Amino acid sequence: MAKEKKDTVTLIIDAKGLILGRMASYAASQAMLGQDVAIVNCEEAIISGKKESIIRKYQQRMARGSIRTGPFHPRPADRIVRRVVRGMLDYNSYHGRKAFQRVMCYCGVPPDFAGKAMTVPKGMDAGKLPVLKFVRVKDVCKVIGG
Repeated sequence: MAKEKKDTVTLIIDAKGLILGRMASYAASQAMLGQDVAIVNCEEAIISGKKESIIRKYQQRMARGSIRTGPFHPRPADRIVRRVVRGMLDYNSYHGRKAFQRVMCYCGVPPDFAGKAMTVPKGMDAGKLPVLKFVRVKDVCKVIGG
């Protein structure tokens, strides 16, 4: 007998203009509470800091290891955001893995979520930054080949 998926309300977070780390910690905490989380417009999320230093950090990360043995790092924007959310969870425990399965990230807005209400958490937008030094996830993806 196949497992039936329980009918839960999905929390849809619009990542456009939100600070990546703050948004990821919010999504991780909601997933740990048992809620399904969908993050849309992942490529428009913001990483705070100097553009040069952020891009250099991602390039150094990609240069480590080898193609066959790893470490393997995601290149598409939605996979980068999902990996950041994974870093906010206790992934090595059973509950952390189950919470990570409840988190899905999308580039753009999929047709399933087109007409539904999206959540934009307060205090997580770029206006919260003291200095407007930031880079979007899509700009990082262009440089690292995603």
